[in-house]
Amino acid sequence: MTMDPTNFQQVRSTPLFSELTDAEMACLELGEVIEVPAGIVLAVEEERTGFFHVLLEGEIRITRTYDRQSILMAVIKPGNFLGETVMLLDIPWLATARVTKPARLFRLNEENFWRLLTTCRSVSRTIFRTAANRMRNLEGYSQQREKLVSLGTMAAGLAHELNNPAAAASRAAAHLQQTSDKVQSCLCQLGKILGPEDWRRLLDAAQEASERKPPALDHLAHSDRSESIAGWLAASGVVAAWELAPTFVNAGLDQTWLADLLTRLPPAGQAPALSWLEARLNLKSLVSQVEQSSGRIVELVKAIKSYSYMDQSPMLEVDIHEGIESTLTMLGHKLKNVTLIRAFDHSVPRIMAYGSELNQVWTNLIDNAIDAVHGTGKICIGTCREDNQLVVEIVDDGPGIPPEVQSHMFEPFFTTKSVGTGTGLGLVISNRIVGDRHGGEIEFESKPGETRFKVRLPINRK
Repeated sequence: MTMDPTNFQQVRSTPLFSELTDAEMACLELGEVIEVPAGIVLAVEEERTGFFHVLLEGEIRITRTYDRQSILMAVIKPGNFLGETVMLLDIPWLATARVTKPARLFRLNEENFWRLLTTCRSVSRTIFRTAANRMRNLEGYSQQREKLVSLGTMAAGLAHELNNPAAAASRAAAHLQQTSDKVQSCLCQLGKILGPEDWRRLLDAAQEASERKPPALDHLAHSDRSESIAGWLAASGVVAAWELAPTFVNAGLDQTWLADLLTRLPPAGQAPALSWLEARLNLKSLVSQVEQSSGRIVELVKAIKSYSYMDQSPMLEVDIHEGIESTLTMLGHKLKNVTLIRAFDHSVPRIMAYGSELNQVWTNLIDNAIDAVHGTGKICIGTCREDNQLVVEIVDDGPGIPPEVQSHMFEPFFTTKSVGTGTGLGLVISNRIVGDRHGGEIEFESKPGETRFKVRLPINRK
């Protein structure tokens, strides 16, 4: 093939080919110059194309999908090239290349690309250097994205877990003022009716009611008891009997207990005494709800501090179980339908480690296990000591990793997830944290119905 002189000179003047010797000029005859209109996609992420391109005129935009969003990675201008990385590594495209301005390109197929590398040293040097820089930049960017994914997972989990206790505390607080006013109103009525001995009986009864342990009732049984007590109260002339009955049932009070109380009080004070007792029991229940909800919020804040190791030095002595538990708390919203089994050996010692980085490893591995079981299967997390290593195992009963892809699991940008739902760096980063940062290793084995990841961490690093 003989290239048109004009095209030849244009290709020859690009930075990639500017240092070619006269003896190397023949390598340019290996390619061809093509014209491509705007809008044409030269390469699609996760697909393979057999061409290397040098842009002579026009513009090409490179995008990569992260979390189902298309992110602009680079804009290729005249004189630059693309496609070298996928050919050198024999992998699918890591991004999508789209022509955004009418372009003229010098194109080489895969066979001629390798011939070019073997015959033109200056060209091969530039291509290898550029490919290495691009991979380093892409991996660095993707690692930051991966950290953001972990942070997003943590934030989503925390927001979800905080919502329930915060809402419960808010509802209880809203009813506290109303119930407190009701207690004061009943006290005003009773103050005009009850004598000192009557007050003693009523307060003793209230204390006894507060200390009772109500039986566990299902919804139907609770409804039946409430209806029975409400009917009896209404027949006894108690106003708002249907509002009082559920609280009495919740406290474990029955008709016999209430009737005994009424016989010890003057008739005029019976109805307001029951209203006061119900409000007092309800007030205690609301305070308990606020206490439990605020306690849960404190636990979650403690978990997030443990997860991120806030206000602590990066390398410190950590309890591996605390890190795993805080991670499970962060992922709690994803684990609601998962059967989670803990098989912890609490006798294993604490180890010197970068706590927040290990928690990123637990997040990646547990989140992968949740995806594998589609949020509804069984996951077992265990710890043990083997020789001088602390071992953490994460096992799921998902369909397993296909044998043909197992050898690629720790390769950068390799993912079994659909395009845009994973960076392909979760396991790579985890492997580096465990290996490079902690002197440990990650190993796995997989078959249908069981995938087992083992993280081995040295107990005493030399």
